[in-house]
Amino acid sequence: MPEPLETQPDAALAFTVRQAREDEYEATGELTSLGFTTGPYAHLPRRPERVALERDAGARAGDGGLLVAVEDDTNRLLGTATVTRAENPISRQARDGEAELRLVAVDPAARGRGVAQALVQASIDLARGWGATGLVLDTGPLNHTAQRNYLRAGFERVVARELGTETGIGTPQVYRYAFDDDAPVRIRLVRPHELDAVARLTVEAYTRDYRLSETYRRSLVEVHDRARSGEVWVAEDTATGELLGTVWTPREGSRLSDVARDDELDFRLLAVAPDARGRGIGAALTEHVIGLARIRGVRRVVLNTGSSMVGAQRLYERLGFVRLPEREGRIEVEPGFFVDLLAFGYDLD
Repeated sequence: MPEPLETQPDAALAFTVRQAREDEYEATGELTSLGFTTGPYAHLPRRPERVALERDAGARAGDGGLLVAVEDDTNRLLGTATVTRAENPISRQARDGEAELRLVAVDPAARGRGVAQALVQASIDLARGWGATGLVLDTGPLNHTAQRNYLRAGFERVVARELGTETGIGTPQVYRYAFDDDAPVRIRLVRPHELDAVARLTVEAYTRDYRLSETYRRSLVEVHDRARSGEVWVAEDTATGELLGTVWTPREGSRLSDVARDDELDFRLLAVAPDARGRGIGAALTEHVIGLARIRGVRRVVLNTGSSMVGAQRLYERLGFVRLPEREGRIEVEPGFFVDLLAFGYDLD
C-alpha cells in the first residue's frame, strides 16, 4: 500500500520551528532517540556511539544548528533536526563550503502533521543564511518517507557520492540542495497544499490545445490520488515560487500504464502552464524523468501520447525518444469517443 502524502499542520495544532534552548537539550536528545528507535531501522542493534550521538543534543547545538519544532499551545517538542558544518566531527557527507543535515527525528505521536517537512525547510533556510554552497545529507534506503520529504523540499539525489555500506543498512542515499548554482527552475515533488493548483495547471495546459472528453478532463484533476499512489513532480520558478509545469511518475517498482514493461519507467500527464511556455519547462521535466530512470537502473523510459498532441511528440523526438509502433493502439475513452495512442521510448546506456 502506498504511504499517505504528508499533510500540512492543522491550524488547531500549530507549531513553530526555532533554535533549541539550553533547557531543552536533554528532552531533544530523548526525542531524537525515540524517533530513530521507531523508524525503519529500529530492529538493528543500537551501537553505543550512535546512542550517545542522538542523546547529546547539547554538543550538536554548538554552532547554532540544533532546531526543534515546538507545539504552540503546549510547548511540547514535536521534532528536531541538526544542521552542521563540514569541519564538525558529526559531519559525514559535507565537503568544503557545504552544510550537512543530520538526525531529523519526529515524535511518533506527531507524525503526519508536516513537522518533518517544516524542519527540513528551516534547515535549508539556516544553511543558506550561513552562506553554504549547498546542504547535503544521507539517509538509509528504507527511509522512504524521509526521502520523499527531501525531494519535496527540492533536494536532488547524488548517486556519485554514495560510497560505502553500513552493516544492516546497505549503501546510504545522498541528497543535496544546491545554493551555489541555483537554477531559475527547480524540479521537486509536489507539496500537499499545491495539489489543487497542480490540478488547475494541468487542465489549463491540456484544454489550451486539445479537445478533451469529459472523462479525460475529470481524470486530469485527480492529483490527490496521483500523489498518493505515485510521484507528482513540479517545476518551480526559484525566484517567485510559481509552479510552471508538472509530470507524474510511478514509485520505484511500479508502473502507471500498460505501455511499460519490466525494467522500464513510464510517465504521464506532462503539462506546462500556458504562460510558462517557451522556457524549456517541458524538456526539463522530461530530462528529470530520464535522470530518475538512470538512478533506478532501468533500461528505458516509455510513454503514450495522443496522436493529436503534435507539440509533445516533437519535444520527445528532439530529446531522443523514438516511436514504438508495436505498443500503439486505439482506445475508447468514453462511448463514441476514440483516441489513437502513440508510444515512444528512450533507451538508456
